[in-house]
Amino acid sequence: MRILFATRSEKTHFLSMVPLAWALRTAGHEVRVACQPELVDTVTSSGLTCVPVGSDHDFWRLLRLFPDRRETARAGQSVPFDVVDMAPDDITWEYLRDGYANLVPWWFRMVNDPIRDELVEYCRRWRPDAVLWEPGTYAASVAAEAVGAVHARVTCGADLYGWVRRTYLEFMAEQPEAERVDPLADWLRRSAARHGVAFDERLTHGHFTIEQLPPPLRIDGGLEYLGLRYVPHNGRSVVDPWLWAPPERPRVCLTLGTTEAERFGDHALSVRSLVHRLAELDAEIVATVAETEQEALGPLPENVRVEGFVPLQALLPSCAAIVHHGGWGTVNSAVAAGVPQLLIPNDLDAPFLSRRVEEAGAGTWIAPSEATGERVRDAVDALLSDGRYRRGALRLREEALTQPSPNAFVATLEEAVRRHSAAPAGN
Repeated sequence: MRILFATRSEKTHFLSMVPLAWALRTAGHEVRVACQPELVDTVTSSGLTCVPVGSDHDFWRLLRLFPDRRETARAGQSVPFDVVDMAPDDITWEYLRDGYANLVPWWFRMVNDPIRDELVEYCRRWRPDAVLWEPGTYAASVAAEAVGAVHARVTCGADLYGWVRRTYLEFMAEQPEAERVDPLADWLRRSAARHGVAFDERLTHGHFTIEQLPPPLRIDGGLEYLGLRYVPHNGRSVVDPWLWAPPERPRVCLTLGTTEAERFGDHALSVRSLVHRLAELDAEIVATVAETEQEALGPLPENVRVEGFVPLQALLPSCAAIVHHGGWGTVNSAVAAGVPQLLIPNDLDAPFLSRRVEEAGAGTWIAPSEATGERVRDAVDALLSDGRYRRGALRLREEALTQPSPNAFVATLEEAVRRHSAAPAGN
């Protein structure tokens, strides 16, 4: 088969697709990756064939220009996705409706419109059998439908997209017909019509969804999900000599992710306070800190190592605990290594994942507004001293291992594509 992966220019989202893309490639399928120009070097460094389409989006540049929106996101207020953290009785139609009305033009249109037309044109020339897309890359669903290809989302987080969409449709069905506004459908209807495609709800979620979270951490969007084991892939990685030997005392990783540092040059939390308080533990602290912030850390104790980047798949197997921002890739990497987690969730699915990790007994979490150095130190001390967290992390790792590896998943994907190719239109 010809299989096209499609993603907007989000590095970490693409990296989570690489193991599956290579499994398909080594199984004999022809695989290409369509992306915005900014991501070309990342794609080609993975060894995959890249097809640049359209132009780069301005989402991150505008967030830098409008810091109020950036701080709202940092506070975990990504409307309407935050309804997943609300009690059912607190969710209202008006909140969902207004959230979508803001979200569609500010985010979805901004990242998709620059690539949609060229992506459709490329699909019409290459004729893929299947298109696998990053959940926010709706341009890919339009392109797939334009050429009659089976298409599916590849999750890069808890499926808030699917869950919130299902909730929205349920609320909308209860409204008087004249008030059933749908900003997402209206935009997708216009986008699809440009290329002769009629709107169908499938444009919002694909024929099926490839889910990379282990079962205890998932959220159900009421769709067809195919489970895939997450395999950590950090891009170009080097294992330095200090990682060759096991640590002499418990090793703790501190990472607040790469996206904020790369896009804005800093993190929402005070890295200095966290590092210095963690250093009070009888542990080796490995902190991955953006180079722009390293000087501000000041003099550090001998049990602290600061690095600009360390591949988590190389670091975490030697760790006794990890402190992080709740990013989906970091959560999954810690699960794969069986490492207890302290999460300081900042946005989107991070609060949801933090609760699920805690419910699984594999860690605990602290709200960013309460994450003082002292509280973080004490929480990590509990992770290191209470064996229940280690046992919970190992149980969660075993749950993840029940999912098929990318190589084993190839046959499942092939069958799903055949099944949906043969299904009547609209199913």
